[in-house]
Amino acid sequence: MKNQFLKGTFYLTGATFLSKILGFIYIMPFVLIVGDSGYALYKYAYAPYTLMLSVATLGLPMAVSKYVAKYNSLGDYQAGRDLLNKGLKLMMGMGVLTFLALFFLAPSLASVVIKEGDVSGNTHEDVVYVIRLVSIALLIIPPMSMMRGFFQGNQQMGPSAFSTVLEQIVRILFILAGSFAVLYIFNGTATQAVGISTMGAFVGGLASLGLLVWFFVKRKDLFPAFRNKHGEHQPIEWLPMLKELTSYAIPFVLVGLAIPLYQNIDTFTINNLLTNAGYSLMEAEQVNAIIGLAQILVLVPVSLATAFSISLIPNITGSFSKGDMKDVTDKIKQTFILLMFVLLPAVVGMTLLSDPIYTSIFGENNQPELGGRILAWYAPMGILFSLFSVAAAILQGINKQKQAIIGLGLGVVVKVILNALLIPHFYELGPIIATYAGYFVSVCYLTAVIYRNVKIPVVKLLKPLVPIGLMVVLMMVVVVATEFLVRLVLTDVMANYPLSFIVTGVSVLAGAGVYLVVSKQTGLIRLIVRRG
Repeated sequence: MKNQFLKGTFYLTGATFLSKILGFIYIMPFVLIVGDSGYALYKYAYAPYTLMLSVATLGLPMAVSKYVAKYNSLGDYQAGRDLLNKGLKLMMGMGVLTFLALFFLAPSLASVVIKEGDVSGNTHEDVVYVIRLVSIALLIIPPMSMMRGFFQGNQQMGPSAFSTVLEQIVRILFILAGSFAVLYIFNGTATQAVGISTMGAFVGGLASLGLLVWFFVKRKDLFPAFRNKHGEHQPIEWLPMLKELTSYAIPFVLVGLAIPLYQNIDTFTINNLLTNAGYSLMEAEQVNAIIGLAQILVLVPVSLATAFSISLIPNITGSFSKGDMKDVTDKIKQTFILLMFVLLPAVVGMTLLSDPIYTSIFGENNQPELGGRILAWYAPMGILFSLFSVAAAILQGINKQKQAIIGLGLGVVVKVILNALLIPHFYELGPIIATYAGYFVSVCYLTAVIYRNVKIPVVKLLKPLVPIGLMVVLMMVVVVATEFLVRLVLTDVMANYPLSFIVTGVSVLAGAGVYLVVSKQTGLIRLIVRRG
């Protein structure tokens, strides 16, 4: 079971991490194609779309994975297949309803971020146009997500992982090819280029759904439900099934909305708060866009926590349903240690190299000094993002969903209040400080609830962080020294933009190399795996 858990975790970790890497690499050429204003417009479309997508799926994909894992652990394999048949129909219906809602609410949503008649930046009509185009993706993503949840509940993480990568690749190719073609082949406007780019979500989702269907047909005989067609199975009525799913799903929706909620709070408040503080709309939009770009970079290492959480929930649910609390504790410890082993050096490295990382990815035309400063402040936030994601997954795995919601709510209240108080005084750093405060409150609350219910030995949990911390300190020394030497040798013979690429690449390779080699030589890697 340990090997299966690790295998599934690494599948999803690799796929999610690769997807995130692709998700920020494409931003650089995309911003070069459509500009800062175009990227801000793109962000205006995706912010409400992300929230509506969570409503459309109702949290059911993760709820399905928990539901299937629970009944599989009880020997009722057919329950998962019954759920899939009915759940797909529900997801198709929710997709249609949320598409219509977002399409017709577009004018009202656009008014929140840009006033009608303001033409100093993107216009109200531009925002309406891109929101309506991205809403089409809601017709395809919910049923696709439902199938991923079914695979995950059956401990088949491969199809979900491959479909995640395919969706991202197709989406990115469509975004870049579409925006380039509109602007440079058909001589369209930046608004039209951004509009066609938002359609990438639909095209990527369609490709992912096709791959999942192929896997489902190909692996039909591997599912327990299909191997036990003649076994005893009491058909589960639709209403009791929906009631149980809803009890799982609503917390999944709300907890899954954590990062999108914080992003939307920033997207829809920064412009007004900064313009009231004396910024022009164009300047405020630039800050808004840069914070969005920094978030994308920070969420790359956070994708590890997302992958761990997806794998963790059905595994903990199965053990918890059987009353095996030792296995629940072991999996929590294993996840935490693995996460910290990868996340701490990634976050520290991003903080130290914030300037060259931002410049090399987003170019010198996107205010690299401001972007580097924001990224340096934002990077450590990845630890709180990840701890919240894993802690919420643990609570949902042990049926403490309500506590996860309360923890999220406390953090969001803190975030909203501090955004309004801090942005007028700290400007672009205000929303970052507010995010730290909100997530810190949430993580503290969730951690306290976990400790009360699982009684994890905190000393044993934190003990492996000591050698990890020492390795990170060594890595820091190597990264700082490498950056200094590269700049010393190349600053006078190379422009800043290519120099940033070299500084980032060489420093990352040197730091990661030393971290991994020393961790292996000291036995830290074996210790971490064995403790799992």
